Amino acid sequence: MVRRKGMPTLRESVICTAKKITPFAAWCTLDEYSNLEGMIHISEVAGKWVYDIREFVKQGKQYVAKVVRIDTEKNVVNLSLKRVSSREEKEKLNLYRKEQRAEKILEQAGKGLKKTLDQAYDEVGYMLQEKFGDMYSAFEEIKKKPEILEELDVPKNWSSALKEIIEIAFKEKEVILRADVELKSYASDGVEKIKSSLSNFEKKSKVKVKYISAPKYRIEIKTNDPKNVEKKLREELEKLMKNTKTLGIEGSYKFVK
Repeated sequence: MVRRKGMPTLRESVICTAKKITPFAAWCTLDEYSNLEGMIHISEVAGKWVYDIREFVKQGKQYVAKVVRIDTEKNVVNLSLKRVSSREEKEKLNLYRKEQRAEKILEQAGKGLKKTLDQAYDEVGYMLQEKFGDMYSAFEEIKKKPEILEELDVPKNWSSALKEIIEIAFKEKEVILRADVELKSYASDGVEKIKSSLSNFEKKSKVKVKYISAPKYRIEIKTNDPKNVEKKLREELEKLMKNTKTLGIEGSYKFVK
């Protein structure tokens, strides 16, 4: 279970699970904070008059709630459902899923060092949360700049274990981008013009063009960065369309799965 140290802050979005429901409140566990209880008063359930809290809160169900008050003496946190926007809910759930993944990475690194998950959090996990806000963001930065671990004085055994696991966990998958191109020309030298245009396109874009059947051609490229590569390829294809048009060639393209 994802965990965080200490207490949440006011207006923080948290993950909670309803455990007990009374006529006027729902009592919850704060899933990221151990030994903390949360309370959602009936007035904080929805932005309208609520006659029966059970219509909105179900026992055993997980919710995204906002912290509206903290009682440090009683270790109770007052929560609100109605103050959480749909955007905030989506962002929190996405972050929680990422943090679950980060916890698995931390746990794997710990196993290699014969450390329990509790020890992993105490020795490095909580420190990374404090420095970066959450472990997932920390691991993303470590992937880009592994020397961060030395800068933070992370013990060498943990530094080596984390680098190894993060390198595997954040390895980008190679995908194949495909685009079909159609080029038509009714001129006597149209075929030669098309061949010349495609040859120049291959040199500039550094991709291979395969002949399918007149007038279709297929472009395929393997990449670990599909978003940026597709953008660049689209720009090159637009240039190809403009150039072929000036040569009296009818052209079109589309990306295919």
